[in-house]
Amino acid sequence: MKKINRRDFLKAASAAAAASVVAGCASSGENALVPSRKGQSVIGLVAPKMDVVRVGFIGVGQRGFGHVKRMSHIEGTEIVAICDTHEEVLARSANYLTTERGMPKSALYGNSEYAYRELLNRDDIDIVIISTPWKWHAPMAIDTMNSGKHAFVEVPLALTVDEMWQIVDTAERTQKNCMMMENVNYGRDELMVLNMVRQGVFGELLHGEAAYIHELRWQMKEIEHKTGSWRTHWHTKRDGNLYPTHGLGPVSQYMNINRGDRFDYLTSMSSPALGRAAYAQREFAADHQRNQLNYISGDMNTTLIKTVKGRSIMVQHDTTTPRPYSRHNLIQGTNGVFAGFPNRIALEQGGSKSFHEWDYDMQNWYQKYDHPLWLKMGEEAQRNGGHGGMDFLMFWRMIYCLRNGEPLDQDVYDGAAWSVISPLSAQSVANRSESITVPDFTRGAWKTATPLGIVSV
Repeated sequence: MKKINRRDFLKAASAAAAASVVAGCASSGENALVPSRKGQSVIGLVAPKMDVVRVGFIGVGQRGFGHVKRMSHIEGTEIVAICDTHEEVLARSANYLTTERGMPKSALYGNSEYAYRELLNRDDIDIVIISTPWKWHAPMAIDTMNSGKHAFVEVPLALTVDEMWQIVDTAERTQKNCMMMENVNYGRDELMVLNMVRQGVFGELLHGEAAYIHELRWQMKEIEHKTGSWRTHWHTKRDGNLYPTHGLGPVSQYMNINRGDRFDYLTSMSSPALGRAAYAQREFAADHQRNQLNYISGDMNTTLIKTVKGRSIMVQHDTTTPRPYSRHNLIQGTNGVFAGFPNRIALEQGGSKSFHEWDYDMQNWYQKYDHPLWLKMGEEAQRNGGHGGMDFLMFWRMIYCLRNGEPLDQDVYDGAAWSVISPLSAQSVANRSESITVPDFTRGAWKTATPLGIVSV
């Protein structure tokens, strides 16, 4: 291991973050400001080819453990080190790798909440997978890039406008990848629709709809560990869209956001916040801690985004009300529409039925428009699992790009643009749904950036 002076490392990381805060945008009135670039754009960034991608994991609880399992099945990877402050889940990942997979023992870290910096102090790690509570995403991503490693971060990328700028600035200064791992972009349906959009099936794009509608009140019963132990409290801190990226990521790729178009401004409103308090009263004793919280996040948030090219996007968030799961996933063009949950298509030209009637039979569309990535890796992705295979396919594609010297499908600007909808939606809700400008994290580079292509591998 390379011995880096711990004090100097922390001092440099803190100084970089502080400088970015000064340059960042803190309030809704300043969102239009674009701080000067401190490095080079990382659009199309290509890291030197890696024969073997050496991986470190920070956070291996519910989500992170699944990532460890899937990464262990991808050729050309080596899991070097794992960090988690919860000893039980740390041991679970370590034992899985050695016992179930027969792999060499990974170095383990977890004696404090900053133990992850000991992992970053190693010089035998190329990329770091970050799957921790939301508040840690930005500082861990920044520390990772400052240590000379590529950061791959669970959604959302960060929580505030300032944090987004700090991450973008750090990526540009260090020339390291910082990809938010939006797995839904690798779902079979989302990939197929992207292929259809690129082939002009829906005509010129006009409007998209996206959502994260997923009843998660049961997570309130997770008190000491697991997602609900920390995520529940966000319903007491922010009234807006708490989790915008799963639905928004695919629609953004359809519309070439940050690659020919970008988000211009948004407006947002929330319903009353009733469901969490009612659930707590029903499921917990009157003096339980869940009944002492003030739940302020509206049960349903609806945010409307306008793009520079004039397109509109509706994004919804609801993890409280009793209703079926949906990410919505709708894209409307001048020739027709695709809508998800359930999947259906209506086209004026080229459809199997009149556009006045939905076509629910997807088999013909799959046969004609399945994405090449899914055709190549879909069966293996489904075998290895993770939301129907999308998690495995995302990791496989990440590693493929790193080993072959290709740019990643998602960059730091995507993660920032998709994630910033959360704090901006809260600003709009708090101000009678006023329009809020969305920062241009690319600093104008979106105008000439190449749209994401349909890869052949």
